[in-house]
Amino acid sequence: MKIIRLLFQKSGKLFVLGAIASIFTGVSSAGLIALINYILQNIDQISTGIVVSFIGLCLLLMISSAISWMLLTQLVQDIIYNLRLNLTQGILACPLSELETLGAPKLLAAITEDVNTIAGSSIAISGMGVNISLVLGCLVYLCWLSFPVFILFIAMIILGIFSYQYIANQGRSGLKNARAEQDILFQHFQTVTQGIKELKLHRQRRNTFFQEDLKATAKSVRHNWMQGMIAFAIAGGYGLGLFFIPLGILLLGLTRIMSIPHDVLTSYTLTFLYAITPLRGILNTLPEISKTSVSLEKIESLGLSLAEQITEPDFPTGSDFNDKWTSLKLVDINHTYRGDSEEHQFTLDNINLKFQPGEIVFIVGGNGSGKSTLVKLITGLYTPDRGQILLNNIPVRDDNREWYRQQFSVVFYDFYLFDRLLGIESNRATEIQNYLNLLEIEHKVTVKDGTLSTTNLSQGQRKRLALLTAYLEDRPIYVFDEWASDQDPVFKEIFYKKLLPQLKSRGKTVIAVSHDDRYFEECDPKGRRKPNRLVKLDYGRIIEDRYLS
Repeated sequence: MKIIRLLFQKSGKLFVLGAIASIFTGVSSAGLIALINYILQNIDQISTGIVVSFIGLCLLLMISSAISWMLLTQLVQDIIYNLRLNLTQGILACPLSELETLGAPKLLAAITEDVNTIAGSSIAISGMGVNISLVLGCLVYLCWLSFPVFILFIAMIILGIFSYQYIANQGRSGLKNARAEQDILFQHFQTVTQGIKELKLHRQRRNTFFQEDLKATAKSVRHNWMQGMIAFAIAGGYGLGLFFIPLGILLLGLTRIMSIPHDVLTSYTLTFLYAITPLRGILNTLPEISKTSVSLEKIESLGLSLAEQITEPDFPTGSDFNDKWTSLKLVDINHTYRGDSEEHQFTLDNINLKFQPGEIVFIVGGNGSGKSTLVKLITGLYTPDRGQILLNNIPVRDDNREWYRQQFSVVFYDFYLFDRLLGIESNRATEIQNYLNLLEIEHKVTVKDGTLSTTNLSQGQRKRLALLTAYLEDRPIYVFDEWASDQDPVFKEIFYKKLLPQLKSRGKTVIAVSHDDRYFEECDPKGRRKPNRLVKLDYGRIIEDRYLS
């Protein structure tokens, strides 16, 4: 069982201690049943020792049960805690191309739906350990009362388990299908949030999406979920009924065939009735365990390890930046971007580029020419299929790729704006204020203790805040992917004629994806340092690489 294996893998010591406490719970419960039977049969011969034994067994049952419950609950909560961290760490460490292939809906469903399912079943799983120990304690006592009758009971229980498992498998299949549909449902939810403007502007599109996509998928999830839970409900009732069948055989059949002492018959009946409650608890927990197992399988199917902590490769401590770099080369780079099918593949082929400190390089090209893919290759987010990236003639490999990525400050076209200046020292108030003034947003945003007062701004102003973060990172190479496309004409001119030249004068290299060719030469007047460069792409190939005169 996956959940039990995971519990033992993560904290074997805690698991063993909880199991030992559960054993004491079972032993004490069996002892209490035996002692109660003895008292009922010898009600006139109760001694001080029996009273002390009764009190002692009650205390042992209460203490061991509480300890078992606490240990197993702590164990399960530790698993959930580590699972959340490991899953997030696995996503952070996973190559970007693989994450893009998986898609946001699957990852979001794993982080929310699957982890919450495991979290929700934690108490039930903890209680199951105690219930199992109680049932085992009862079985041990039954074996002590009469071994032949015990063998009959065990045979009936084994038969019941196999027949129960057949019904339960139908329920597990339903839960598994529901979980598979859940990914599609999350994708539809993402469509609602990201495509709300388009849906509002087209009533027929909105109604068709709601009826044929979202509602149909939600209905399928509900159907499969109900199918699974109904199967488990049938299995639970069937399993509970099976537990009474051996008792009926004993009372109505065996007593007519063989001679069974009345005290043994009474003890068997009392013990079985006592075991009904923990057995019901076990049967009610099985659907939760099945849902947990399905969630674990779904997480593992994403290729994210749960058994081992995923970490990024080590890289030198101290400064992450190489301020004394002299060249960055892309040599014979080939990279294929794989879409949903083999027919939808895009290849950057035979890319050879060289960048040096203190230059501005504009990358241009039509839609689909490969500009964004090239930027992700340059910044180390994509790994080339063939060829090499060299920084100061040192090849970029898996063992130093993380360090290589720290050389870049990037504002992507689909950038994400954090509401805090994460990873940046908060004692730079004067510098931050100067940049806010430079970017002309000081009247919109303030920064206190590294937290932005607001991010609810226009897209152009949000991009200026992203540029603020890039300025504060102060890395050797700046990459801007269509940064000026959302700026008003006034600030667009400031960006090209003031901000980029300032970065260049500080020895920074700027790689800018842009369509604003009217500014390419104006942003670096003649006579100032080296001229700017223009790199033009056309469907995955460099067709032009020249200096602007």
